[in-house]
Amino acid sequence: MSVEKVGTLIVGGGQAGIAMSEHLSNYGEHHLILERSRIAERWRTERWDSLVANGPAWHDRFPNMEFSCVGADGFPAKEGVAKYFEDYAEMIKAPIRCGVEVHSVIKKKGGLGFDVVTSKGKFEAENIVAATGPFQRPIIPPVIPQDAKVHQIHSNSYHNPQQLPEGGVLVVGAGSSGAQIADELLRSGKKTYLSVGPHQRPPRSYRGRDFCWWLGVLGKWDATAMEPGKEHVTIAVSGSHGGFTVDFRKLASRGMTLLGLTECYENGILHFASDLANNINEGDVNYLSVLQEADAYVEQNGINLPLEPEAHIIDPDPDCLANPIRELNLDEEGITSIIWATGYAVDYQWLKADVFHDNGKPKHERGVSSEQGIYFLGLPWQSRRGSAFIWGVWHDAKYIADQISKQRNYLNYHTEALAKNNNI
Repeated sequence: MSVEKVGTLIVGGGQAGIAMSEHLSNYGEHHLILERSRIAERWRTERWDSLVANGPAWHDRFPNMEFSCVGADGFPAKEGVAKYFEDYAEMIKAPIRCGVEVHSVIKKKGGLGFDVVTSKGKFEAENIVAATGPFQRPIIPPVIPQDAKVHQIHSNSYHNPQQLPEGGVLVVGAGSSGAQIADELLRSGKKTYLSVGPHQRPPRSYRGRDFCWWLGVLGKWDATAMEPGKEHVTIAVSGSHGGFTVDFRKLASRGMTLLGLTECYENGILHFASDLANNINEGDVNYLSVLQEADAYVEQNGINLPLEPEAHIIDPDPDCLANPIRELNLDEEGITSIIWATGYAVDYQWLKADVFHDNGKPKHERGVSSEQGIYFLGLPWQSRRGSAFIWGVWHDAKYIADQISKQRNYLNYHTEALAKNNNI
C-alpha cells in the first residue's frame, strides 16, 4: 500500500482545523486536514436542536468572513454555524478530506516526522496539529447506576424535550449548556430541577453593549491565566431567545427547583451538597463585578452610554434557595430523566507520544508541545481566555502556523548547508 506524504497533517475539521489551514496556506505550507465525519460535525449532531451561538455574530467569527444567516448582533443557530465553517473552508480552498478517522500517530524512529495510520490508508507527516478541540469524551459522573430506573443521558445526546419520557427532569450542571437546557425544559412545561455548582454568570448585555464587548474593552479576553481556584468554574451565558442574562433566581420564580451540587445516590434517593446559596451568591458577585467595572470604564473614558440601574438589583431568594433541598426521592418527585451537563474529557489515544500530563491533558506552551513537530489547537485557555472561541482559535492558529514556518526555515537551512558542504 502506498504512503501519502504531507507537510503538516491537521487532525480535525472544525473551527480549529479550518483556522489552522488558512494560516498554513498564507505561509505556503503544504498541509492536509483529516476529519472523521463532516466539517463542524459536533455542531450538527452533538448539540440540542435549538442551540444558538453564545456570542453575537459580529464577535464570534473569523476576521475574513461575516455570518450571512443573521445580522451582526444576532446569534446564529447551530446549522448556521456549521454552514459558516463549510463556506469558509470553501472560500480558503482548505484541503480537507472528510470521512477519514485517524487511528494512530507514531514518531518515526531515528528521524523527523510521523507515521500515521487512518481508516483510509497511511500517511507520513512532518508535523501534526491536533485540532480536535476540548469536547471529545462526554463525562457522566458515576453517581447513579446505569441500571437505575431513571433515564440518563449526557447533554451532548439531548436534542429536545420530546425525546424524554413523561415526567420531571433533573439537569446536573449550571454552565451555559445546563442553564439553557433547563430553561428549555421549563418552557416546555416539564417539571424541572437544576443542580447548580460553582459558576460565573456575566450579563448578556449592559448599558447597550453585549458582554463580549465589555470583556474586550476591559481586557478580560486577553487574560493569560485563570484565577487560581476557578479552574473548574463554568460560565452561564445564553444567546437563545435573542440573548438574555442567565439569572437562576428568575428561573426559580418561574417554577424551576434549584439544588446544590449533586453528591451521591442511595436507594432511589439523590443527595445534594449544602452549597447552593454560596454558589448562587458567588455568581451574583461575578455578575455585579462586571457591571461595576463597566461603569468605571464609562466614567473614566467619558463614553456616552445609557445608565441601567435596574441591572444592579438582585431579586430576593426564592424558597428553594432560602430552604435548600438536600435530598430527593426520584420516584416520589416523579423525576424520570437526568441530563448530565457535566462537561467533557480530552481523548488523544490516537497520538502515541509523551506529551500529556497524567490526567490526559496536553503539555504545551501556547499549543506548542515538548515533542518536535506536535502542536495542539482549540484548547480552553490555550493562550488566553478567548482561546476556545471562534475568533480566539483563529489567533492561536496564526501563532502555531508561525512556529511551523520558523521551524521549516531552520530545517531548510540545515538541508542547504549539508548540500553545500557535500559539494565542497
